[in-house]
Amino acid sequence: MSLTDPTEPIDPAGRPGRPAGRTGPPRVTAAGPGWGAARGVTEPASPARLYDYLLGGKDNYAADRELAGRLLTVQPELVTSARENRAFLTRAVALLAHRGVRQFLDLGCGLPTRDNVHQVAARHATGARVVYVDHDPTVLAHARALLADDGNVAVVQSDLRKQEELLGDVARGGVLDWDEPVAVLLTAVLHFLPDADDPARIVGGLRGLMSSGSALVLSHATGDASPAASQIVELFSGACVAPLALRGRDEIRAFFGDLELLDPGLVVTAAWRPGERALPPPHGQLLAGVGVRA
Repeated sequence: MSLTDPTEPIDPAGRPGRPAGRTGPPRVTAAGPGWGAARGVTEPASPARLYDYLLGGKDNYAADRELAGRLLTVQPELVTSARENRAFLTRAVALLAHRGVRQFLDLGCGLPTRDNVHQVAARHATGARVVYVDHDPTVLAHARALLADDGNVAVVQSDLRKQEELLGDVARGGVLDWDEPVAVLLTAVLHFLPDADDPARIVGGLRGLMSSGSALVLSHATGDASPAASQIVELFSGACVAPLALRGRDEIRAFFGDLELLDPGLVVTAAWRPGERALPPPHGQLLAGVGVRA
């Protein structure tokens, strides 16, 4: 499969509509010599569609595949990193459900895929409620079509950067009660907010709403010890609707504020409570952790 061939589906992760008999990891690869700009591209790549492509999805455009190919030429482990990040989210939601959390706020939720948050939560907690939030129209259309008949799930269009509007939009969904524990999910989201958007203030405002037993689930791309970091940032700045802001360990740890980090702390996604599953080498492109309010 070529990144410049948008007709061949790549859906190896068990999603409906994958090619019969297709198994194994996603065949997402960098393009070969002579690979140029995607034909017919009328808009830049989006983080949600790019992530969908790296996970082996089909809800992406030529611009997203174009950017993915360029990124993979300098960081071939991106497919593994995307899968590890999704697995971290699944494990974190399951753990929090077992700890008694029944409400989940998924900010920057991205396109629906296998093992969505509401599905994972429902397996481990009867009556779990989920609010999905995104501002990408493509994400919203797919999410609403999938979840139209689920009374425990709401899909909200809002912008994380406009916190007062965000909280109002979430409140109107009528699903969450901040007086009870809420898990706020910010996985692979904050690195698309530059410092000018003051992500520390945004996350601090969300922490301030958390009652006892609430949690912050966070993963964030880091450029620590990555020789390709500057190239990746440059590629995003020229081809994606959102810039990429790689941050160091101390900056990422600060997002948790006064919350108590559950063991094993802030680690690469593959190393966060992996259980007994066979692990690929942890590449360290995303750091992840779960902080709880005592």
